[in-house]
Amino acid sequence: MNSQIDYRTNSCTGFIGPDAVAFYRATVIAGGLRLYAKIGMQPNRAYTPRAMMRAASEITGKKFKARDYLGAADALKVWADTMKAALPKTLDGKVVA
Repeated sequence: MNSQIDYRTNSCTGFIGPDAVAFYRATVIAGGLRLYAKIGMQPNRAYTPRAMMRAASEITGKKFKARDYLGAADALKVWADTMKAALPKTLDGKVVA
């Protein structure tokens, strides 16, 4: 199955395939790390700082210092931006240039 980002005219977006889901996961974890770094709030019970840092290392392949939440979030953003640029985009299932 090919990965793609599918934009719909009804304002929803679909992340289809493993690469698109990995892109979405990286984006969400980066946001969670920034939230925790800024105000100390966990996005949910499962997204502990340790779990988010471990996921950031798994996704980017980099090892981060303990409590380098913003560094990990920045690395995830770079990774996600690269992945998003590489993924094909569709509008209502039709390929967009």
